[in-house]
Amino acid sequence: MAKSLVIVLYTALLWWCNIPSTFGMANETDRLALLAFKAAIDDQASFRALSSWNDSVHYCDWNGILCSRRHRDRVVELNLTSKGLVGSLSPHIGNLSFLRRIILSNNNFHGPIPEEIGRLFRLQFIRLSNNSFWGGLPNNLSRCSNLENLILDNNHLSGNIPTQLGSLSKLRTLILDKYKISGTIPPSIGNLSYLVQLSFYGCNVRAEIPEGIAKLGRLTYLGFEDNKLSGKIPSGLYNISTLKYFSVAFNRLEGNIPPDIGSKLPNILLLDFFNNSFTGRIPNSLSNASGLEMIYFGLNNFIGPIPKDLGELSNLYLVNIQFNQLEDDVSFISSLTNCTKLTFLVVNRNLLKGSLPDSITNLSIGLEWMIIGSNQLHGSVPSGIGNLLNLTVLQMASNYFSGHIPDTISRLQKLQHLRLGMNKFTKLPSSLGNLSALNLLLLGQNNIRGSIPLSLGNCQQLSMLDLSHNNLYGSIPHEILNLSSIPISFDLGHNSLTGSLPSEVGSLKNLAKFDVSNNRISGSIPNSLSGCSSLEVLHLEGNSFAGEIPQGLRELRGLRELDLSHNNLTGLIPSYIGELALEKLNLSFNMLYGEVPTQGVFRNASAISIVGMDNLCGGVADLNLPPCPSSMSKTNKLSYKTKIILYVVAALVISSTLAISMFMFRRQQRVSRKEDSSKPSFEHQILRVSYADLLKATNGFSEANLVGVGNYASVYKGILDQDQIVVAVKVLNLELRGALTSFMLECKALQTIRHRNLLKVLSACSSIDFHGNEFKAIVYEFMANGTLDGWLHQNRVGEHEYLKTIQRLDISIDVASALEYLHCGCESKIIHGDLKPSNVLLDDTMVAHVGDFGLAKIISAASTDVPQHQSNSSAIRGTIGYIAPEYGVGDMASTVGDVYSFGILLLEMFTGKRPTDKLFQDHLNLHNFVKNALPDQVMDVVDPSIQLEHNNGSWINDCMVSILTIGVACSSELPRDRMEMGTVDYQCPPIMVPPQYADPMASREPHFFEVS
Repeated sequence: MAKSLVIVLYTALLWWCNIPSTFGMANETDRLALLAFKAAIDDQASFRALSSWNDSVHYCDWNGILCSRRHRDRVVELNLTSKGLVGSLSPHIGNLSFLRRIILSNNNFHGPIPEEIGRLFRLQFIRLSNNSFWGGLPNNLSRCSNLENLILDNNHLSGNIPTQLGSLSKLRTLILDKYKISGTIPPSIGNLSYLVQLSFYGCNVRAEIPEGIAKLGRLTYLGFEDNKLSGKIPSGLYNISTLKYFSVAFNRLEGNIPPDIGSKLPNILLLDFFNNSFTGRIPNSLSNASGLEMIYFGLNNFIGPIPKDLGELSNLYLVNIQFNQLEDDVSFISSLTNCTKLTFLVVNRNLLKGSLPDSITNLSIGLEWMIIGSNQLHGSVPSGIGNLLNLTVLQMASNYFSGHIPDTISRLQKLQHLRLGMNKFTKLPSSLGNLSALNLLLLGQNNIRGSIPLSLGNCQQLSMLDLSHNNLYGSIPHEILNLSSIPISFDLGHNSLTGSLPSEVGSLKNLAKFDVSNNRISGSIPNSLSGCSSLEVLHLEGNSFAGEIPQGLRELRGLRELDLSHNNLTGLIPSYIGELALEKLNLSFNMLYGEVPTQGVFRNASAISIVGMDNLCGGVADLNLPPCPSSMSKTNKLSYKTKIILYVVAALVISSTLAISMFMFRRQQRVSRKEDSSKPSFEHQILRVSYADLLKATNGFSEANLVGVGNYASVYKGILDQDQIVVAVKVLNLELRGALTSFMLECKALQTIRHRNLLKVLSACSSIDFHGNEFKAIVYEFMANGTLDGWLHQNRVGEHEYLKTIQRLDISIDVASALEYLHCGCESKIIHGDLKPSNVLLDDTMVAHVGDFGLAKIISAASTDVPQHQSNSSAIRGTIGYIAPEYGVGDMASTVGDVYSFGILLLEMFTGKRPTDKLFQDHLNLHNFVKNALPDQVMDVVDPSIQLEHNNGSWINDCMVSILTIGVACSSELPRDRMEMGTVDYQCPPIMVPPQYADPMASREPHFFEVS
């Protein structure tokens, strides 16, 4: 007792007399450590944020420093959050031995976290969020045995998570978001029994979730978003009843969600399983989690109905179940009327059917987003939708809604995004302009009739307007051309608008895309377009613009795409166009003449189209234009009208010659028919049929005999009387432009080719029907099993049949064999031009035959993929989704174009998805959809019937990888990257291709090869 009293008095005396002691030395240690901390900070770059750290005040009074009351002058907290500090973290921080809290978030620290931090055994709280620390966690951090909170999110940290971290037995919060973890999450994390918050957002983890995480029985927050986690969620995680926030979004997880999840997680507030590969049904038990506020189940593979009991969740704030395969009517919406806090409803891209219930008017008044697009909804939109006064986003595009857009929609004063495109709406509300907050108005691809409402001029916040592909008429209102706010897109294309293009268009100074193509607009192109200084895309094609190309376009220095084709423009091509930054230019089918420039975009013949104008000369060599005369004065030029007259006369002479030749040909044909009447052999002679024969064979071309309808023709099943032969009769619709050309091309293409995988022509009929109308038809062998398209997408209704894997493989080999023959085995190369499943016919033994050569191109043996009688810029026709991309910019038809179509067909055969599926929008297409899944996730994209047939055996996985790799290679965007038909080779296990079918040209017996 006496000894202790002496020590206390002695210490007090030293302090009073300012005599150094062990305490004084400790205090000096803290001060020096803080000065070292300051020295590692760039004072100027940090705007002298630590200027208060000087000797004029005690360091315990420095900004951000907290000292202990119990241990005099010992620093226990360093809190400098959001001070703009730039520099590194000094190792001397390890000398602050009494430090309990380090908070340095929201600064610009860089460099490693010093190892010396592991000496701070009293440390309880570390927060270094939102800096630029790099390297890994200090290995000796586990010595900080009192640590309760470790928050290091949003830095540049990387490497392994030390296993020793699992020894921090008092840790309650562990947040390592954006830590680029090498390897896996250490199972030792499961030892942190007091852990309440665990977050590894964006850590690039490529493994499964450790089973040990399920031992963390106190967790309330679990965040594993944005990684590459695979496998299934450990079942034990669903038993942590304390969980409130459970997020595994943006991973590769799979499996079903337990049906009793709502009972096992009674305290859950947020379930975020967005963008994974979960399957099965959405559990009905979610309604048992009475506090549930947010459900993110979008971008998975859920099936079945949407639970009707969601309406029991009174706190429900957000429902996102978009991009699934949910099949249901929309009666679930009625149950949601009880969710008075519902703010976001996102159910687009599913298989929802039916019409919207009138109860939609009773949804939460606080609803801000309603996104129900890309489903199969129909009927009219209830007028009660106007009661949802807080809506800011209404997206109902890509459905089958019809009728008028309700007038009540004009009551939605807060509406910013209105997307109703790709429906069947017929009328716009005249009061649409009341939506003054509107930012996006997308109503394209409907059946909207009438004029454009003048009130749209009131929507001063519009940045995108799309009224394209409707039946709008009248002139373009001056009012909507005064919307100078539009910075993105203004699209009125494909309507029936008339009048001139108002000069006010020049006021759209921020506009990036302007499209009024395919209307009936006349007059000159306004010079005021020069005011659209931000314009990048300008489409004026398919109108009746006249006069010269205006000089005002010279000012559009950012223009990348210009299409003025199919108008009545005259004069020279302005040389300034070559000075613009154009990537695509189409001037075709106008009345331009003179020299074609050679600078800028004109240097690349594939980037421009100038067809349909024979008075052009010069240009680069690839355009194959005649050279311009060295000197051409106005006096010795033929006038344009004179040239037109000459061309008309020449056309009349040529057509008369052709008519005479056709008459002589038909006369000779009649003579030959009489001479050959004694030779009716079907096997070696062309079958002779008349209009009357075909009329009788098809029962008067009755609808009951109709088996298909194409672009230019209808196909009927018939039985010819003379030989009782079952045939398919393709009757041309000659009222359609191009049908006659299609008929001639098909006859020419098929007259010399013979191959077992090409549809055999039995006859052709060119005659007059009983009403005096011209009649043309082609008679084929009848294919008993219809089209490949029918087998892939219509499931042979009533027969419950589907294509086995081996059948798909055989059919694809048949098609490849046919194309190889057309490209390499004929005297002249033949380009099919329209390869797609509906043009692949299957006979009674399921052998495939390629048909429909109405778009075929014949190339002489001496040429190099250039079709005879076809310029390199001629219009290319085909089917959207299957036509090669280069055809869309005017490239010539080629064999590699057929290869592209084959690649898409191959992908469609084995995925079951059309290239025009609603799933494929923006930058996603069938090619990328499959390419992104190769090779590890290939079974996720193949047709479900293939998965069921083989139960995911490893060998079928290898086979699908081989086949789909070929499909991807054939459908490459660039022609030079595609395979040739002769190199197509499937590398499947032997069980998939028996030896007797290894040769695609070998004759095959009828079979349905079963794979066990």
